[in-house]
Amino acid sequence: MAFQPAVVEASRDPRVYLSEKEEQDAYVPENYHVPDGTVPNLETYMYYAKIQRDREVLSTKNDAEGGHWGSLISRIFNRSQESDERSVASAHSDEKNVTPSSEDGSGALVTAGEYRAASGALRTATWGTVFYLITTDILGPFSTPWAFQQVGYGPGVACFFVFGIMAAYSGFLLWWMFLKLDSERYPIKSFGDLGQRIYGNWFRHVCHILQSLQLVFNVGLIILTNGQSLSQMSQFKLCFSVCNVVWALAGMILGQIRTLQKFGSIAHLSIWLNVAILIMTMAFVANSLPNYQASLLPAGPVITQAINLQPFQQQLNGIMQIVFSYGGAMIFVEFMAEMRRPMDFWKAMAYSQIFIFVVYMFFGAFVYTYQGQYVVNPANQGISAYGLQTATNAISLASGLIAATLYGNIGIKVIYNNILVEIFGAPKLTVTRGKYYFAICVPVYWSIAYIIGSAIPQVSYLSALVAAICIFQFSYTFPPFMVLGYCMQLDAIKGDREFDINNPDAHRVDTWRDLSRWERNSLVPNLTLPPVFANWKNVLFNVWNFLVTLACLSCAILSAYSAIVAIVKAFETSTSSSFSCHSPLDNSG
Repeated sequence: MAFQPAVVEASRDPRVYLSEKEEQDAYVPENYHVPDGTVPNLETYMYYAKIQRDREVLSTKNDAEGGHWGSLISRIFNRSQESDERSVASAHSDEKNVTPSSEDGSGALVTAGEYRAASGALRTATWGTVFYLITTDILGPFSTPWAFQQVGYGPGVACFFVFGIMAAYSGFLLWWMFLKLDSERYPIKSFGDLGQRIYGNWFRHVCHILQSLQLVFNVGLIILTNGQSLSQMSQFKLCFSVCNVVWALAGMILGQIRTLQKFGSIAHLSIWLNVAILIMTMAFVANSLPNYQASLLPAGPVITQAINLQPFQQQLNGIMQIVFSYGGAMIFVEFMAEMRRPMDFWKAMAYSQIFIFVVYMFFGAFVYTYQGQYVVNPANQGISAYGLQTATNAISLASGLIAATLYGNIGIKVIYNNILVEIFGAPKLTVTRGKYYFAICVPVYWSIAYIIGSAIPQVSYLSALVAAICIFQFSYTFPPFMVLGYCMQLDAIKGDREFDINNPDAHRVDTWRDLSRWERNSLVPNLTLPPVFANWKNVLFNVWNFLVTLACLSCAILSAYSAIVAIVKAFETSTSSSFSCHSPLDNSG
């Protein structure tokens, strides 16, 4: 969620153990070429991906991670790290023992160690570790009570279920495409890399732009919520803009840390701080009155509704908080890229989606039951007792700053490597000049985030806007759109000659400029073609994904419009304004 985003658990994330050069390389876009200098086609990616998957099946036995729920938690928290260490040892052993060999058509000697060097990092994570990372990366359901307040119990539960199912569907699509297209020779490092293999560089640029926007807006939201927490702690005696400046300056200082390795146990602690806030909030709201001042409503009885019959635009803003809850798909590909056995990712995603669905929905309904129309976003700022409120705010300040620093670290690297390096020729971050450039980018990035958070001091509506424009695309719109393009290309390949890796382009009988190639992958079956090309199952699957893509895109556009309208209306009716000294939580005038 937007305002209390939990961090990637750095002490267990294999990326924090990389050298600085290896970590920076993980964000550098790859421009792969086959021996003749051309860009590999889809068939080439699939060829080496098949070899890679076969190698993974034969390389090591499963770490006995299957089993019942009773032993799942102990394996995740106690044995995933041990399993990772065994994987690292095995990887190093493989590299020492492998003799130079050549893949078909490469003409070059390539060792297993060189393959992994091309990947940017050793693949060490197990599915248990990834389960932990997904749940902690997304864990932070502090906006869900506000979502229930906007729509009521019935639509809230229904939306949690439907969006959870569709998020799981999108995750499975990403997993399936990753297995079909990723290999150590041509590794996929990011969501944009996966999209590029299907639609080309233009789609990779779209993904990176949206990813950069999402990360900088997340940092801006954390500055805003931390500013609200500090203003509450000062009992609104400190200028709200100054409260935001404090956290922007703190981020500029901590943001100078270039590698995630330096965070280590601090990031690990941040996760448990978020869990503590979650438990404390539930305990406090059940034993105290709502915070009437922060809710900006007059005191009265708590009212809850099965269905909140208010304007649809406002309900959409509440639903976007649920979308934010399932906003982890942007980094699913990065997690798979770090796994020793990416085929096991479905286990991590399935268990984590169930866990998140239960925790988010229970927390949202619980807090809404006790606070009703007085719910505040984020939920812990709706605690009325000053001492208890201050306790949760103090903890959230620390965890929020760490989260923002990590988001900023990744966001700066994405922008730097994919825009400044690739387009403007800036030096890489691994050289001295690049490190100086990074140091300059940090205050610029945090200044932009500060402007976003201070210019739009509306946590709920700003997070709804981010969810509609960015998160919705990664979690719901892009995966079916990508699998549609992939499946249509598979259908077209069926009419080509047999693929030869030594001459990867010679097998095609036509190009995308020819109508015949489009006919073989049409969304409508061509009954004049042989049965293999008129596969009704493929057609129905393609039509389904086409309709889902259009539906998701329409919903995202409508939700973005609703968020913008709500922001404009809030400025007209609220006492707080851009860069104001007046806190959004203070209704004293």
